[in-house]
Amino acid sequence: MKINDPETVAEVTAAFELYEQALMANEIDVLDGLFWQSALTVRIGPGQNLYGIEAIRAFRVNRPGGSPARELLAVRVTTFGDDFATVNAEFQRAGAPRPGRQSQTWARLADGWRIVSAHISMLGEGH
Repeated sequence: MKINDPETVAEVTAAFELYEQALMANEIDVLDGLFWQSALTVRIGPGQNLYGIEAIRAFRVNRPGGSPARELLAVRVTTFGDDFATVNAEFQRAGAPRPGRQSQTWARLADGWRIVSAHISMLGEGH
């Protein structure tokens, strides 16, 4: 198995950067399009356990004002073969007392790289 093939890492990095741009601009259609359009897609976050693309889509539509502005502190993209990747990042939201962490699992599907699972959490003191 190829791990961190440079071409695959570049593809996933570009998909993740598109996700981040859409997140900060609250481009709901782009965000939804980057998730696997399946009832098996999962997004877990503070106070949210979203199972299936319909639940994820409803969360985005009903989130007033979109996502808070944030700065990425660290991003690690790891690819496994040509069709599977993880992206892990720490971030600092504007005005938040502590950083957060996100972890995404990406798969190359017929329509491109898509998030199949996402987890977001806020870090405690002394992380």
